[in-house]
Parts: sequence; C-alpha cells; structure tokens
Amino acid sequence: MEYRFGLIGYPIKHSLSPWIHEKFLQKAGLQGNYSLYEINTNESFADKFADKIEELKNENLNGFNVTVPYKKTIIPFLDEVDKEAEAIGAVNTVICKNGKWIGYNTDGNGYLRSLIKAFPTVGQDKNLKILILGAGGAARGILYTLSINGFQHIDLANRTEESARALKELYELDNTSLLSLKEAENVMEKYDLIIQTTSVGMKSIEGNTIVSINRLSEKNIVSDIIYQPVETNLLRNAKNAGARIHYGHTMLLYQAQYAFELWTNMRVAINEMETELLEQLEG
Repeated sequence: MEYRFGLIGYPIKHSLSPWIHEKFLQKAGLQGNYSLYEINTNESFADKFADKIEELKNENLNGFNVTVPYKKTIIPFLDEVDKEAEAIGAVNTVICKNGKWIGYNTDGNGYLRSLIKAFPTVGQDKNLKILILGAGGAARGILYTLSINGFQHIDLANRTEESARALKELYELDNTSLLSLKEAENVMEKYDLIIQTTSVGMKSIEGNTIVSINRLSEKNIVSDIIYQPVETNLLRNAKNAGARIHYGHTMLLYQAQYAFELWTNMRVAINEMETELLEQLEG
C-alpha cells in the first residue's frame, strides 16, 4: 500500500510537515508521500474554500493535516469529529477512511508527549502548579489536555481577563485562578511549569516577551510553543535566570507523531529527529 498524506493551510510553502512525515514513512518502512495543498481564499472565501475541499476529496488521501487559518473552517466539511477536537473547537488532523473524513486535534497531546519526553517526572506529578500564558487556540488545546490527564492546579494569565474567564468556564475548572500578565510576573516563581502559548516572540517580533522573567530557579520549567526562533527571548531569559527550558519545536514533532499514529496505527520513535529538526530550523 502507498499512503497519501497532505497539509492544507495558507501560507504553507515553507512548512516542515513534508520533511517530518516523509521521515516517519521511512522509519515505519512504509511507501507514501506528503503533499502541500495551499488554499488562498482571499476572495469569495466560502465558495472558494468549498470548491478546494471538493477537489481535495478527489485526491484519495489517507489523511491530511490542517493548519492556520482553517482549523475551525474545516469542521463543517467533516463527517465526524473526535470528542477532544470538539472540546477544543479546532481540527488539525483528518483521517480519510471508508469514504468518511474524521477530524482530530493532536496539538495538546503532542505538547504533553514532548514535555514528558524532556522532563519525565512531569507525567508522574499531577499536583504540579502550572501557569498558562495566553488564552487563544493553543492555550485551549493544551489546557484541555492537561486537565483531562489529571493535572489539578492550572492557572491562566492573559492580556484580557474575559478570554481567560471564557476558557475557565468552558472546561468548568473551579480550581483555576485568573491573573493579569503583571500579576503573573510578580508570582512566577511559585509555578513549577510556565507555558507560553501566544505568538509573542515569533521571528517577526523576535525581541518581544509576553512577561518579564525573574526570580526563577532550577525548580521552574519554562516552556514556549514557538519554534521559530528555536530559543525565544523568553526562553533565553528563563535560562539565564536558572530555570529549565522546554523548546517548541519538540511539540511540532510529537503532534505530528500522534497524527501519523492515527493514520497508520504505527507509533514511530522520534530519537534523532529532534536534533535533525533543530538543524532544519537553524538553516
């Protein structure tokens, strides 16, 4: 059997997903390919997107990934949506099987896998004090996954309280406290794990940080889901303060690993791919 996978989104020309999944195919000893299906719907969005999806159905794919800006847009075109993706409100992986398209979300699960790989004790301590910075789509997925995996103490810090409150109420998290970013700065050291989920610090705005990092030590883990640049200003500051750090590019690999698992029922080992991906990102 020759597998056919792909990615829809815009823009995606520089996506690393083909490299990652073709590596997975090699590791699994499977034949197949992974293609990019860039959908630019700047004009007459609804009709154009529907037309492109109809074209995609004729590609006879075994599965495909979905990235921005279509993680919500794709949902009405699916036959089924997994309960986790439904709770998160976004789909990033679709299985095409027996004439049906079934949507999943691998982001939260991939994040947790990457975190536990880097810090195995995290998976054994459900009493960790966790702070999530941001309340957007990425925060939603990570918060949901952490909460269903038994982590009891998760607080949210965001620029606007309304968004954070909506997230807390959505998942009925009675133990979750809401903080402003300034309040979070003043109590940062009390959290075992701090997770940065916003776009602040990406390559286009590289020097920025969402909060100032101070008074941290090796008991604190600071995690940033941004992977370009690999070491954001936030992570650099956290490392200089003595904290342990967790890089975003590892989440990219492990959420892809979970997607590949859904498509093929095979779990491939990441091993040297973390280093190889790092080299790709650093050019």
